[in-house]
Amino acid sequence: MTMRTLVMVLWLLLAGVTSATASLQVFIGINLPVYPQLVRVPGYPVYYAPRVAGNFFFYDGLYWVFYDDDWYVSSWYNGPWTIVAPLAVPVFILRIPVRYYRDPPIYFRAWRHEAPPRWREHWGDEWAEHRRGWDRWDRRAAPPPAPLPTYQRQYSGDRYPREIRAQRELSGQHYRYRPRDATAREFLPPPASTRRQGPDRDEREATRRERDPRILEQDRRRTAPDAESRPGGPSPRRGEPVQMEPRRMERRQVDPRQMESGREHQMREQQMRERQMPGPRMDERAPQDRGGGAQPRGRKPLQEEDERGKRGRNEQQMER
Repeated sequence: MTMRTLVMVLWLLLAGVTSATASLQVFIGINLPVYPQLVRVPGYPVYYAPRVAGNFFFYDGLYWVFYDDDWYVSSWYNGPWTIVAPLAVPVFILRIPVRYYRDPPIYFRAWRHEAPPRWREHWGDEWAEHRRGWDRWDRRAAPPPAPLPTYQRQYSGDRYPREIRAQRELSGQHYRYRPRDATAREFLPPPASTRRQGPDRDEREATRRERDPRILEQDRRRTAPDAESRPGGPSPRRGEPVQMEPRRMERRQVDPRQMESGREHQMREQQMRERQMPGPRMDERAPQDRGGGAQPRGRKPLQEEDERGKRGRNEQQMER
């Protein structure tokens, strides 16, 4: 019994009760010592490996290999690989043109290179009944390709993780992409930041109930307002408006000496301003000028009086 026949028998027997993929990881005839070169298939959200001697593809965050008439999938470029049931193979993997299969089976060579393989002839009418429309799609509505997990380049040779648990941990830490296909989501773990973001609501509620009542009372007192925390202080009831005390205005007492010094300072400033003015000062004007009618006396009469006083004093000295 060939591998293809065995897979079809297992799929028909267990399709209704098991996952779309087998849980057994195997190593197939592809051994990649380093991260392969991947090239985009034009018009498809799929990459292929032109330098790999096999049918090696990357789609939706995972690596896909068509080997010995069956599809295998892995989250890392060198396996281990998990066989995929024919009904679970993503449609964009089925739509890859024949020309991008680097090691196609013999029966592929009679088909058009620009068209996808004739999977109906390969898997039968029953498969085609469940996968209607897989070969009809709008190329303009194709989704964008998933980002390549290039972080895996640093894991080659002896550093390559062979255990599934180690691979899943590294993928969760370094790869943030989430697959669209249901089959791909089974193999690619969610990122570490979304898997655990702290306790959920039920865990927080259970933790709160388990706490000591005395600790809860202490927390309540620390967060209470100042009025409630004072011993004997009034605590307004819930729903009642809190009345605020009117603010009292206190009258400031000013020292009389400060008031007097302030007045003298103002008078000195006023005198200085009057001296700088070109016209006569207010205190040099005659009373009639303040009331109107008489001509104001300027600074010249004051100078004449000073000169007469000086002459009088000189005459007195000469007489002596």
